[in-house]
Amino acid sequence: MFNPFSAQFRDCDGVHRRDLLKIGVLGGLGLTLPGLFARRAAADQIRTSQDVNCIVIWTRGGTSHHDTFDPKPDAPQSVRGEFGVVDTTVPGVKFTEILPRMARELKRFSVLRSWNPKNGGHGVADQYVLSGRPVNPALIYPTYGSVVSHQKGFKTRMPPFVQLGDNVDRVNGGGTAGYLGQEHNPFEIHANPNADKFAVRDITPPPGVDGARLRRRRGMLETMDALQRQADVRPGAFEAMDQHQKAALNLITAPETKVAFNLGDEDPRLRDRYGRNPFGQSCLLARRLIEAGVRLVTVSDGGWDTHAGNFASLKTNLVPRIDQGFPALLADLEDRGMLDTTLVIWLTDFGRTPKVNSAGGRDHWASAGSIVAAGAGIPGGTVIGRTDEEGGRPTHDEYFTEDVAATIYTKLGIPLELITTTPDGRPIRLNEGRPIREWM
Repeated sequence: MFNPFSAQFRDCDGVHRRDLLKIGVLGGLGLTLPGLFARRAAADQIRTSQDVNCIVIWTRGGTSHHDTFDPKPDAPQSVRGEFGVVDTTVPGVKFTEILPRMARELKRFSVLRSWNPKNGGHGVADQYVLSGRPVNPALIYPTYGSVVSHQKGFKTRMPPFVQLGDNVDRVNGGGTAGYLGQEHNPFEIHANPNADKFAVRDITPPPGVDGARLRRRRGMLETMDALQRQADVRPGAFEAMDQHQKAALNLITAPETKVAFNLGDEDPRLRDRYGRNPFGQSCLLARRLIEAGVRLVTVSDGGWDTHAGNFASLKTNLVPRIDQGFPALLADLEDRGMLDTTLVIWLTDFGRTPKVNSAGGRDHWASAGSIVAAGAGIPGGTVIGRTDEEGGRPTHDEYFTEDVAATIYTKLGIPLELITTTPDGRPIRLNEGRPIREWM
């Protein structure tokens, strides 16, 4: 799990305080959690203009737009590839044949075919697409969930920003809080929600650690802290740590925590509809986390860098789980009356090359790609923009990554003109894009 609070206190002999108290995966009453709650005290100043939540689907590697939502059936074989097309519920709109469910469910979501990613590199994409700001070697821009955490804070005792899976490239700080501070990094869950014994590190107590034992260990930690405070020259640091530990303990003991992570409470038939695979169950878990008070959940899915064997990978492995899980998520949110207040958006690194390479794959393509969005007022059954006859560049209604970010922030009620400040006092404007008008 990614530790959002890398700074650690040591005693005068260089021994970690956490090493003085071993309590299994709880990590010292949540000592791997405290940084996540550094801004808990600011919850009283949460923005209330809109209370829209968000689920970001991130397919790491670059999903081929040709082989999903922007097929070119009239192009040469070297461009159109191996897949045929299927009619959607919108007359005249076709997807590839490996997306039959999404073709039937198009009226619940919208497709942007005219996205220009303006990037073609892994790591670069994770920073750029997940923040809406191009990579800057001197500054890491915050991802969407971190901005939401910074601006809106806690809704319940659940963390505002959660990432499911570890398929976000951190080489350029992608998917992190950047200059906003580590306390706004995502709380990451790497455990497989499709596993029979799904448990979340730092949340689920290990066998044998009940409430009474947890309270005893908390008392031991408080005793050691009191002794260490007497000799420490930084009492403010201990006071801050106390606040974060209390927030962490609140999360561990909160009723909504137990409810959110207990997928066994769900009707098995509903779990089947999502798909009994990590992606499908992650989508289901994302819905439960939103219900429990998380503001933004990133569902990360890997393996989409299809330089070789593109068609077999998409058809047999990658696309079926999305084609099942994504429509199931939208239908479930709608059935529960949550779709109007939950933005669901599927993002990826970039598009892939119009021409199939010699290895039966497609390479990185920086000039065109597709994005899917639903909920929060997104008009379902719409397809925005067009690309040329080879799917190489947008020809109508071109939008950029900055515009996608502007749309996300506007839907979430965060002003685009917002000015945040770096640790050295530099003012930074949140966004330089324009909302996608067809989605507003």
